[in-house]
Amino acid sequence: MELIEQPVLDATPYYLRPFSLQDIPLIKQASSDPYITKITTVPLKGGHHQCLEFIYRQWSRTTDGTGYSFAIADSTTHRAVGQIGLWFRDARHGRASIGYWVGPEHRRQGIAACALNSLAGWALGYPGIHRVELYVEPWNEGSWRVAERCGFQREGLLRGWELIGNEPKDLYMYSRIAERAQD
Repeated sequence: MELIEQPVLDATPYYLRPFSLQDIPLIKQASSDPYITKITTVPLKGGHHQCLEFIYRQWSRTTDGTGYSFAIADSTTHRAVGQIGLWFRDARHGRASIGYWVGPEHRRQGIAACALNSLAGWALGYPGIHRVELYVEPWNEGSWRVAERCGFQREGLLRGWELIGNEPKDLYMYSRIAERAQD
């Protein structure tokens, strides 16, 4: 799939933008969260150089065809508060997936819902994509409630679906379908 240039998306009162070097404090903060470092490429207890490498990897997602990695930023301060990505592993079948995290000090403020709703809407208008999926561990009630608030429907439990920390984990599968595809 040929990717278009990474846009900046409105997710009022936040926006989604490419990562910048000014986002190192967020990456450093996230690197102290053992769950974020298990499910993403954020380095565990990352130093400055490792946080830079994380940002460089995010920049390469569009050019290598993997997808889009966005910093979730506050519209007023422009400070990054989390990450959300759109991944095209199954794009040839019209499917994309979304993953997200919010920095520990920014949770429970509706940030993930603003970002997810914005990115899912944009993704379902993306050429060739009619279905957006996300996967959530059953214990992560905060995350699956965000998905449901954003119009995702739980389709079932995928047993032993993903290796997380080298251990197969069960995941709920959620999807949101383009309106034109629901007819």
